[in-house]
Amino acid sequence: MRVSLMSRRLFAMGWGMVVSGVSLMGVAGVHGADPWLEVKGGEGPGKGKRVVLISGDEEYRSEEALPQLAKILAHRHGFDCRVVFAIDAETGEIDPDNQGNIPGLEALADADLMVIATRFRKLPSEQMEHIDAYLRSGRPVVGLRTATHAFNGIGDKAFAHYNNGYGGEKEAWKGGFGRLVLGEMWISHHGHHGRESTRGLLAAAAKNHPILRGIADGDIWGPSDVYGVRLPLPGDSTPLVLGQVLAGMTPDAEPVDGPKNEPMMPVAWVKTYQIDDGPEGRVFTTTMGAATDLVAEGSRRMVVNACYWAVGLEDAIPEKTDVAVVGTYEPTAFGFKGAKKGLTPADYAGE
Repeated sequence: MRVSLMSRRLFAMGWGMVVSGVSLMGVAGVHGADPWLEVKGGEGPGKGKRVVLISGDEEYRSEEALPQLAKILAHRHGFDCRVVFAIDAETGEIDPDNQGNIPGLEALADADLMVIATRFRKLPSEQMEHIDAYLRSGRPVVGLRTATHAFNGIGDKAFAHYNNGYGGEKEAWKGGFGRLVLGEMWISHHGHHGRESTRGLLAAAAKNHPILRGIADGDIWGPSDVYGVRLPLPGDSTPLVLGQVLAGMTPDAEPVDGPKNEPMMPVAWVKTYQIDDGPEGRVFTTTMGAATDLVAEGSRRMVVNACYWAVGLEDAIPEKTDVAVVGTYEPTAFGFKGAKKGLTPADYAGE
């Protein structure tokens, strides 16, 4: 099935954004027989690197965003990618409302990068074991949007510290996965959800950071709102992009007056993390990253550049990274109960 047929435009909220790229028809290495999507990398700096992209949220359509991101990483930059999804075990269909099943996480065992965009998942222990082992190895993480509150409701004591807002006996894990690994947990909607969009402005001290190569003020934009974070961010967190709250849902909307932009919240930053006494790992976090945010070329460039940086390829980031979409990308508007029905990972293998 064509992505263009699976995706409805954003007319419901007045956006109507469509991005077209090149066809995937006949491209070798895109497979969909399993309850995940494998996208084989072509030539590029990422050749030989393996990325696992974890979708699973009820609101921001990570099941649409991450297949497109994987195709860009694979076909433009050479990375081998696996996208995993929240799956209904009985039907094999993608079901973002199913919080307890993301098959295919065993691929993390030999992954070079984990990209995560989940929300309030309560995965079984046999699936959490793969994520836990990955993090204990100190390998890099890219977290998108709701990954700050990636897990919740996990009952097994062995993994309960991953829950958003964890307040148990493991002092280092206060706040859960989001706080320890990504730098923040769920705090608040800082912008007015659904009414105030986000324009990315480069943090003055970070304009020369390799993740921001080829990106200018305003290139990063998304209809999702700015999330609140606690300032300053913890540890060695370094803000890269500040989120200017806009009084409207278009890139040319005016900034809102008042305290929402004084100061502006960071919407992208880098840091390191460490589990117990294990090795340190690189982290890039952005509270942007809804499927609709990736319509903006600058938003896609930021995330792709972050993947390069995370795996230590920052010197290979071009002056302007190629982030043209692969196939046709018409993301569904964010919102609860808005996910497309009846799709399997194989439906994202075509154009």
